[in-house]
Amino acid sequence: MTAHATPLSHVAAELLRLPPSCGPVRLVAVDGHAGSGKSTFADRLADALGGAPVLRLDDIASHDALFDWTERLRRQVLVPLSRGETARYETYDWHARRFGPEIRTLAPEPVVLVEGVGAGRRALRPFLARLLWMELPRAEAWGRGRRRDGSVQSDFWDGWEPAERRHFADDPSRPFAQSLVRQWREGYEVLQGPNETPAHHQIVTQGEGPEAVS
Repeated sequence: MTAHATPLSHVAAELLRLPPSCGPVRLVAVDGHAGSGKSTFADRLADALGGAPVLRLDDIASHDALFDWTERLRRQVLVPLSRGETARYETYDWHARRFGPEIRTLAPEPVVLVEGVGAGRRALRPFLARLLWMELPRAEAWGRGRRRDGSVQSDFWDGWEPAERRHFADDPSRPFAQSLVRQWREGYEVLQGPNETPAHHQIVTQGEGPEAVS
């Protein structure tokens, strides 16, 4: 671990001290540009939390709805978690280009991580206990993502980049992040974000549900 790195055990302990934000759950978003390292960071943070469940927005989005998945997430995930129930959601097969047949479950654990581009969108922020932003410039993140996926996915990236640019122009996440995450050669540095003093969050108690997420 480098001198810059923040022990993820410290981050996990801080998250567990937060008040629940969606029923009994502390819903924590990991957002950032495509290719910024969200999935790997979320996996490592989940391990530091003792195996916290991770919802990947790649399972919720689709070719036809790269960012138009809010209602599906509300219905299949936010509503049951807000009631203290296990969420069950369809997963998108990016090769077959259809949903199902796999159904995944998401238990209402003390912390549930949501990782993916747009995890900190305005419609979800009232139900988040914390928003973490992967601090990697867009061009660098996209370049890393293209190298990772290879030429076979170049057409997808050609369509993705303008879609992501439009999304964040209309609904930016970074200004609302309480934490910025920088990846080093070994480990991560977690810094205070632009929204280091969180605004009042809507607390969803058991029995209440997010009925009108737009």
